[in-house]
Amino acid sequence: MKPPDRTLVDIRLSHLLRDCSVGAIVRHDRALMVVQDTRDWDGPNTTPGEREIMYVDLVKRALDLDGRKLCRPPVREVRGERVLGWVPARRFPEWARCNRCGLLRNRPWRQRTEGDGSHAPGPGDNPEERAGAGTGEAPKVLHCQSPMSAAGGGSGRGGAEEERRCGGILEQVPWVLVHEDGYLADAPWHAIAHDASANPARRACRPDWTEPYLRVVSREGRWWVKCSRGGCRAERRLPDRFPFGAGTRQQPWVREPPPEAPGEPALLVGVNDVRVHYAECRTALVIPPESRIRRGSVIDRLYSSSSDRRLVLSAGNDLLRRRRIAGLAHKYRCGKREIETALEDIERGYPLHDQELPQGELARLEYRALTEPIPDLESDEDFVTEHHTDAWRLLAGDPGAPSAGVAAAVDRLVAVQRVKEIMVFDGFRRGSASGPDSGRLTPPDVEGESGWLPALELWGEGLFFTFREEAVRRWEDQASARARAAAFLERSVAARLPADVREALSPRFLLCHTLAHLIIRRLEAQAGYPAASLKERIYCDDGRGDATSHRSPGDGEPMAGVLIHVAVADEHGSLGGLMDQAQPDRFLRLVSGAVEDASWCSFDPVCAEQEGHGPDLLNRAACHACALVPEPSCICGNRLLDRAFVNGDGEGLRSLWDLAAGRGGGQRSG
Repeated sequence: MKPPDRTLVDIRLSHLLRDCSVGAIVRHDRALMVVQDTRDWDGPNTTPGEREIMYVDLVKRALDLDGRKLCRPPVREVRGERVLGWVPARRFPEWARCNRCGLLRNRPWRQRTEGDGSHAPGPGDNPEERAGAGTGEAPKVLHCQSPMSAAGGGSGRGGAEEERRCGGILEQVPWVLVHEDGYLADAPWHAIAHDASANPARRACRPDWTEPYLRVVSREGRWWVKCSRGGCRAERRLPDRFPFGAGTRQQPWVREPPPEAPGEPALLVGVNDVRVHYAECRTALVIPPESRIRRGSVIDRLYSSSSDRRLVLSAGNDLLRRRRIAGLAHKYRCGKREIETALEDIERGYPLHDQELPQGELARLEYRALTEPIPDLESDEDFVTEHHTDAWRLLAGDPGAPSAGVAAAVDRLVAVQRVKEIMVFDGFRRGSASGPDSGRLTPPDVEGESGWLPALELWGEGLFFTFREEAVRRWEDQASARARAAAFLERSVAARLPADVREALSPRFLLCHTLAHLIIRRLEAQAGYPAASLKERIYCDDGRGDATSHRSPGDGEPMAGVLIHVAVADEHGSLGGLMDQAQPDRFLRLVSGAVEDASWCSFDPVCAEQEGHGPDLLNRAACHACALVPEPSCICGNRLLDRAFVNGDGEGLRSLWDLAAGRGGGQRSG
């Protein structure tokens, strides 16, 4: 059954693993809520095992998931009067502030009596109510019932009854306490107001959860918290940091305090501050052989039903085994030999057949799957490509135009008619530098003991292209290209970028990444997709190895390719406009236009001459007017961008297109 007195809120599945994931503060109508961890995601009628995503063993190996399952989030399902499947959230922060008088009240939406200004008891007074897990109470407009004298007077209009009450609207406070160890709590308003007080009377002032005596007011552009009690009158400006108090919860929905007291004070920040929550997700494509599974076949059904397999494997003798195989054959409406063959194939390691995958090597397998034609493809497989390379190589652009260099530099061109991406939610971070590798990663279940992770299957289409290795190698061997990339590499170490991005960072990566952004901006108009729905995957490796990577020189074939695709969780298929851009003539115009876009920005010369700007100073000639895209589209958070790698800098760095077409000189970005 749906929990009583709760409201069901619809959100997109893709948001549930990012902006609305575990630990995030989200807004619904007039309420702020925090999403609870995955231990509360399943009620008595659902289990994670019912939602397991099958045929993603390659993905799990590549992401090093230690045998954990990947399971879809629960989806609302109504059966009569029962509602199955929801993700619980609770209202947070639990303090509200009157927008007229500034008085703070603890959980006014749980008043014990109507209209008298009384409030629910504080933490510990009603543990059962505090531990309740719902989907967020129905938001209501609540008015402050404080006497007008406490509110500082009134207008005197509307009768005596109105004069005795403030009547301001109570809104949840916009401040919370966050810690780099992943903790989140309400701001300890009483402790903040009385922390710096030296007056013994003020130190004797005790918190009272039923009395509205604290006030948050603005004074000369600063926020202050004040005690309104006559014998105290303590006040303090809101600090940037404040210690976690004894007994403070590690999360609003977790009753226990942190296992260890935080060593450093926590941050007091606004609920919309990026430091409150950073969701960490990883993605991978489903490629052959797992993408070629025939859904509904005998082996698929048997592989997906561990109970049916155990039924046969647990047979104590041959006679019982044959009977159970016959029973499965009747159930699956097939021959007994098909059951036996399927069992033998599963025993040999179906569907991967013990294929080895070194950790982190899925990108190379994806690249190989994209570049090599797949024989006997069926349209309903999860990875379907159409190669246009032969037709592309027959094209020749105008010798004096950018298209000539594009035609000479691009090697392979592939339309990805169908692709499935797996998005896995690893957890979240909080703290002063929320982002990859900053702060402590808090797992989806908080404790890190769950045997599953939330994941989504995203379907879509895309286009993929690679560069000729000889041309790229000749271009990146320019001293100016390597010197310019070295500055990015030095800053990326200090910025704590993910290890796989740092290892791939090279002139070719900066070229592919910046060009991918320029193409995404072009596709928004030409393919009919909003830029936020497009995603990039960069495949780069010079094959040489270096001191910053784990590879030895010559370890693996070089890669220089870009996949731009759309992937959505809400429906199968796509509009078709993106893969149409992989037609050779259209693709030539698309990339040529992107190259021309790199030569000029409306903020030039300022943009082109930047030595470093943007997050962690990891952009140079790139800004919102020329190369930045919506955050979900970029694998690096709109960092590691420089138009000079696409179009040269006019000071020694020649463009790839000029070198490939045999032209001298290079254009300058801006």
